[in-house]
Amino acid sequence: MPFLGEHSDLDIQGKAGYHVRLKGCSAACLADSCNLDPSLYRHIAAELGAVDALFLGMECEGSPLSWGYGHLLTRRIDPKLDRSRRDRGSHADEAIALIERWPARRAYVYAMGQEPWLNHVLAINQSGEHLGLREADRFLAHCRARGIDGERLFAMKELNLPAV
Repeated sequence: MPFLGEHSDLDIQGKAGYHVRLKGCSAACLADSCNLDPSLYRHIAAELGAVDALFLGMECEGSPLSWGYGHLLTRRIDPKLDRSRRDRGSHADEAIALIERWPARRAYVYAMGQEPWLNHVLAINQSGEHLGLREADRFLAHCRARGIDGERLFAMKELNLPAV
């Protein structure tokens, strides 16, 4: 499936989202896809129908282009451009627009770097100050208010999707 955002909007061929349908159940795994164009998900929903489980990473701040790719560039990048091309996924409003156009029975926010073994790499503040965690909570509150089960995943979770 199309995968927009993340990787500073570079044309990274390994970027992909996945839709899996098995025994009448379906799941969409979108990693840190950034909902840059909500109409895309309206077209996907028309083709694939609603999903039982939506998995979405919401690291919505992300690092500047130069952090991950600066060593590959042939010249220094303008700081303003560097800050505008970030390795980010959807913030709450983009995630809400996604699930409103591609309905799901459950929504899971994952890959947020909260696990203790990632602290030395990502330094995610668990006190609620981290923008991505606040945005994920806002998205999940929106889902729950509309009868969509959802949670922020930590480390692992076993899910049972009932066969239809």
